[in-house]
Amino acid sequence: MSYKVFFVEDEVITREGIRDNIDWQANGFVFCGEATDGEMALPLLRTTQPDVLLTDIKMPFMDGLQLSKIVRERMPWVKIIILSGHDEFEYAQRAIHLGVTDYLLKPVTVNKLQNALQTLKTQLDQEQLEQNNLKNLQAQAAENRATLRERLLFKLVIGAVSPVEAIEKGQILGIDLSARYYLVMILKAELVDRTEKYDYDEFQQFQQVIVELAEKNPDIFLLKRDWGETIIIMKGSTPEYLEEERDILLEEIQQVTQKTRYQLMIGIGATKKRIVDICQSYVEALATLSDSGETQQNQSPQFIECDEWLKVDKSAIENYLRYGIKEDFDLFYNAYLQPLGETALKSNLIKNYIFVDLILSVANLAHDMGGEIDKIIPELNSIEAVMTHIKSEGQLREQVYKILARALAFRDSRCNSQYRNLIHQAKQYLECNYTNSDLSLNEVASQVNLSASHFSVIFSQEAGQTFKEYLTELRINKARELLRMTALRSAEIAYQVGYNDPHYFSFVFKKNTGFSPIEFRSKN
Repeated sequence: MSYKVFFVEDEVITREGIRDNIDWQANGFVFCGEATDGEMALPLLRTTQPDVLLTDIKMPFMDGLQLSKIVRERMPWVKIIILSGHDEFEYAQRAIHLGVTDYLLKPVTVNKLQNALQTLKTQLDQEQLEQNNLKNLQAQAAENRATLRERLLFKLVIGAVSPVEAIEKGQILGIDLSARYYLVMILKAELVDRTEKYDYDEFQQFQQVIVELAEKNPDIFLLKRDWGETIIIMKGSTPEYLEEERDILLEEIQQVTQKTRYQLMIGIGATKKRIVDICQSYVEALATLSDSGETQQNQSPQFIECDEWLKVDKSAIENYLRYGIKEDFDLFYNAYLQPLGETALKSNLIKNYIFVDLILSVANLAHDMGGEIDKIIPELNSIEAVMTHIKSEGQLREQVYKILARALAFRDSRCNSQYRNLIHQAKQYLECNYTNSDLSLNEVASQVNLSASHFSVIFSQEAGQTFKEYLTELRINKARELLRMTALRSAEIAYQVGYNDPHYFSFVFKKNTGFSPIEFRSKN
């Protein structure tokens, strides 16, 4: 890569000698301009935008140090090499203060200047490499951030993330999920006339308009999932606000849609009060979404009635996950899911619901047993693509089996330990009694019929932390949830999570989170 050099020198012989005797190209530079003093150089520097400024110090009107000071302020990336016939400490000191790259005493030989240029080129090359690496890292970070945002929102709509985790991860990713009410909508775009030729670029532009309309409101979050499908999560302080904003957005989108070759199928969930209920609003949005994907041209869209959804026995799925074995899969599937198989293959909506329900049940199992749904279902973020390729009852059965088999394997791996169930019982007891300030290790040990010393040892082995650490973490997490989702004072929260002394609670909270309760509530 070549870098541009601009030369300022009032002595004509010196200026022309350096200009004509240096092989600029061989040294990796391009000579882009010259001037007789700093005042004449400034407008030319703004035009040429050089990488390097080569300037004499002593010149009429505006000397080299004055010019260097202005260039350093206005064009901080420019490297400055000063040529001086004055071997005086004051000039060198002022030049160093200005941050010049090099300071050469006259007379300057060709070899001396070329050595300085070669050193400078090495420095410029390194900086350019670092800048390129930084840009690549920033682009990658932005891409990863977008992926993580999408992943968090997807976990939110399927109920695979706790409220505290959702809020805290959202803050890290620039998503403020704190609100009193939530609502989910689903938009699905299709060609009005399906015989027309599909245009990918046109469709992308259409979707981008929808994104831009939605993103005008900071209380709206978008999640693109299936082909042509967008999930919209809305938050607000009142149900009336949500409904008003929902109607305004839909009206704007419909106005845009009328000018295109596309039509929108819209599903709207009910307003919910808690983050954990966002998944329910999502299911309701699916239930009201027009299942037009399989309708024929000129036929009216088919809507799925809610009673069809209720045919899926959710308790049967949960019971199978908790008590069933892989060998009984066919009996379970034939009894509870096969009757829906034919309908599911005709209706993307029913098929989607079956998998959403499965994922929710597996997520509940993972949460109860201290696992993560991502590890049980690795293809979680591409589940829509998986469903799209399901065209037969056999493929449907196979995919359901894969999900349930992984869940059962996870359950069994958690139960292999001799004391796993005992520790699980202890954790459940703690979950129900952590508000009791007198709760002790002895009390919990007696609940699982173990001595206190034995219980302490196996709890540490199985949980990976001491009993006290686990109880403290449980209480602090509950406190964080209350700080985020209620207006209770810190002292009131302290009592609600099992601390009789609000000052001690504040100390423990700061020790575990790095913030006092007040700081935690107020921080972005």
